[in-house]
Amino acid sequence: QAYNCLIHFYKRYLQKMAKNTSSNVFRTLDVDQYNEDNYKEDNDSTDPAALGPNDTLITSLLAANKPVEALTHLLSGATLGIKDQAARTASLTLAMRVLMAIKVSQIDDAVAQLDNESRDVLMKFIYRGFEVPNEGSSAHLLVWHEKVFTVAGVGSIVRVLTDKKRV
Repeated sequence: QAYNCLIHFYKRYLQKMAKNTSSNVFRTLDVDQYNEDNYKEDNDSTDPAALGPNDTLITSLLAANKPVEALTHLLSGATLGIKDQAARTASLTLAMRVLMAIKVSQIDDAVAQLDNESRDVLMKFIYRGFEVPNEGSSAHLLVWHEKVFTVAGVGSIVRVLTDKKRV
């Protein structure tokens, strides 16, 4: 009796499967649009001068000994995905000045004040700073990396490394 019940179950299951696979609704998705050969980069149609952090505001905040506020302004106005190399270099230079101005004892408080998106942008600047090391910057950037990783976790690193928009 159990054997007949099992056979009956499988016959109904197979009939259901046959009905589901005869439907072609799932075939309406155009998978060719995801082909690597058809991928197109987003055009950078914005004016690089209109974007980015306000250099004078950030410099004045650093001069007024408010580096955490300068970091917040820097990250909120960061240029992501811009192709102009001069603008990217200027943005990195400004970011490195802000990061180096914050003392090691202040890093925890600075990172805690940021939201996840700002932490991801900060992590992008940290990795970009590793690409262009200056005297003493690598050790300070490692401390930054440790503190951001502690708060944001592995997800931040994965998002930064897989994002096509660079700083």
